[in-house]
Amino acid sequence: MTGRAEHGTRTPGRLDPLLTGITTEAISAAGGFAGGVYLRSGTPGLLRLAVLSGLPGPLFRPWSRVHVDRRFPVADAFRLGVQVVLADATETMRRYPQFAAGLPFQFGSLYVPVVGRSTTYGVLTLLRPSVSDTTEVLPDRDRMAQLADDLGEALWNLEEEGGPEVVWDGEPLCVRPLASHPPAGRMGRFTWDPASGVVTADSRLHALLGVPPGVLTDTPQGLADAVAPADSPQILSALRETSVGRPPPLPLPVHAADGGLRLLELWTPEDLPVPSRPHTVRGLVLDPDIGSAGDGAADLLPEGVFCLDRLGLIVYANERAAHLLDRPRTRLLGRPLGEEVPWLERSAYEDHLREALLSSEPVHFHVVRPLDDGARHGEAPVPGPAGGDWMAISVYPGPDILTCTIVSANRVADPVPTAAHEGSAATGVPLSERPAAGVTSMAPLYRPIVLAIALTEAVTARQVSAVVMQELLPAFGGGRLAIYLLQERHLYLAWETGFPQGFLAPFEGVALDARIPGAETLTTGRPLFFESMQQLAAAYPGIPLDATEGSRAFLPLIASGRPVGSCILGFDRPRGFSTEERTVLTALAGLIAHAMEKAQRYDSEAALARGLQQALLPRRLSAHPQLETVGRYLPGTQGMDVGGDWYDVVESGHGLALVIGDVQGHGVQAAATMGQLRSAVRAFALGDRSPDEVMSGTNHLLIDLDPGLFASCCYIRLDPLTGLARVARAGHPPPILRYPDGRTHVLDIPGGIVLGVDPQAHYPVTELRLDPGAVLALYTDGLVERPGVDIDEGITALRVALARAGAPAARPGGRSLAGIADRLTAKARHVADRPDDIALLLATRRVTPRSHG
Repeated sequence: MTGRAEHGTRTPGRLDPLLTGITTEAISAAGGFAGGVYLRSGTPGLLRLAVLSGLPGPLFRPWSRVHVDRRFPVADAFRLGVQVVLADATETMRRYPQFAAGLPFQFGSLYVPVVGRSTTYGVLTLLRPSVSDTTEVLPDRDRMAQLADDLGEALWNLEEEGGPEVVWDGEPLCVRPLASHPPAGRMGRFTWDPASGVVTADSRLHALLGVPPGVLTDTPQGLADAVAPADSPQILSALRETSVGRPPPLPLPVHAADGGLRLLELWTPEDLPVPSRPHTVRGLVLDPDIGSAGDGAADLLPEGVFCLDRLGLIVYANERAAHLLDRPRTRLLGRPLGEEVPWLERSAYEDHLREALLSSEPVHFHVVRPLDDGARHGEAPVPGPAGGDWMAISVYPGPDILTCTIVSANRVADPVPTAAHEGSAATGVPLSERPAAGVTSMAPLYRPIVLAIALTEAVTARQVSAVVMQELLPAFGGGRLAIYLLQERHLYLAWETGFPQGFLAPFEGVALDARIPGAETLTTGRPLFFESMQQLAAAYPGIPLDATEGSRAFLPLIASGRPVGSCILGFDRPRGFSTEERTVLTALAGLIAHAMEKAQRYDSEAALARGLQQALLPRRLSAHPQLETVGRYLPGTQGMDVGGDWYDVVESGHGLALVIGDVQGHGVQAAATMGQLRSAVRAFALGDRSPDEVMSGTNHLLIDLDPGLFASCCYIRLDPLTGLARVARAGHPPPILRYPDGRTHVLDIPGGIVLGVDPQAHYPVTELRLDPGAVLALYTDGLVERPGVDIDEGITALRVALARAGAPAARPGGRSLAGIADRLTAKARHVADRPDDIALLLATRRVTPRSHG
């Protein structure tokens, strides 16, 4: 069930009102100022923000997509299934420095996993004022947990009722939280029942519209005509769409008969049992104007005043603000600030607005208005960089409304603080010509900091590329990324995202002397910026283009003077690159190059380590005509150290010994210890020792070696002819048996403690019988352990997977034993970062005609 399709259309049904209802209730119940719900997406390992309340969507875009393996609070809550409580900015910085560097403001936050039965759907998130004592947050956490449980149960019920899988693959749905202090006389509510066609309005709506009760609106047409006669068709359409689960994504701006702005919000109750028929619609009509008297008084002020709601919509602007913003008041009201005043969309200014929304403290900064936006006003302002005009803006946050003032910088009576980065010589304006400088926020510097922190945690080329995709693209609004690495004077694609399928194939292995921007940026060492695709085509005639619109940046990856590769950033719309952005992108390219150079060394050394690890495993397993065995080994991918898991099949008297073990830890010492233990177990098995003697002898050997490590092991001596098996276990997970009829059972086999701890340890022997066609599974804990989940749940999941994998191929309709092994390890094989290595050993007695008789 997708909340929004790729092009922004909404999916009918109960998901949207369910998510928005829970989010607004969480904000209200737990004392937050913003919140949202992250849901799993159709892309494995990616969480997407489905609903955001209390913050403008564009300002939160860099955090709208989170990979579950990142060190972010929402990722930890989802991946580990735990609640994450961050009381203040200090706690956030201590536990999640990468997240804190991106939002370095004074606020606290809560993250609660949304779980329905055994399925984790997402995370309920709340942003709230910071507190000094974590215990103050606990009651709010408990209320959040209850709401998350309710949401998880509701989502599970949606799927159980035959709906599609609950995922979210679109942009977040932005909704307004419930107002903490509803403005009396400027807001009214109504309800429309499509079944009866009756509209019921409250007394405040009658007062707002200036009609007595009973005159307004028994019908939708009457309501629409009273609210906004010129826009009544639009209102009627919105009512119909909302009744079937498709409310407008933002408050609907309409105009009263006198031209004044009104905002219309529509929604449906949470419980929509039958999505196919229309349902009751509830609505709110808001008049954002402050009234004629207040309006006239505000117009007498020497400064511009405008107000934003928590979705970033302009709900009020006096004439002076409209004059300085260079937009008519009627065009400003009801519109998103960043959309209507595009020169306020620059990343540094967005950071200041984020600070005001999150920290609830006043923020003061300077912006540059382009000359073509304000030159005709005759202001004689202080000139800014690139010929723009300096404007001083102050933002005063309230619980529901942000009040902003704007003045021309040369008319500031008292010095207004500005961010430190805007007072530097990098802009080309002498400090003596600038407004007085102070420091209010380090937010504009966060992008290099965040990327640097994230790159320190990436060790492989794939991880470095993923970090660039997760951090760099959202920060600059990019949609496409390609990273090429240099090998023997040719460029080879290491990572791509966002480009049309197959478009980059012709550039694979291109020579370094080719006349294409990806090669020339590396040979010259200079970044190349193209503000439109037409510029790119003019500079490189005949070069294939992946789009007709957009812009591109080509960055050289050079580390310590050595060329490493090139990085291509793609933007879907034409855009300029300011001097600041070019400087930052060039610096970030240096960080990426150093990280990629380190990753290439790591990949080479890791390949050698993997080779050593594979050499320690058996090249072939001992065989018997009546017994088939298959082994699988998957190395861990986090870190370069080799692991200590092993498996083996050894001749033992007239039978075979099945062995699996796991040496604690990783590294060369663990691998060496594993090799010694494997050799010892083979020697004992070849001597046809009993299972308890094998375990005791190996235990004494490990204690004598004294490597400071311990090991677990399971040893089974099996007679292939009779199926009799004798088992000894030393601290190892229990085997799983799949019977010929498809039933599975985790074998309850008594065992001793792990090897290498107690020289007096005793290892009891248990007998069992392996019938023809049955499958015996031995495994290490890497296959069944997940962080934050009890190992018994992982063992149960493996048992269920073995039951579903089918019978061996010797039975009618069965699959090969190798196919069963591949199926049991398929999920682990596709996990990007395996924290531990994995070993699996399967054995089955072959079915013979005599056995059937």
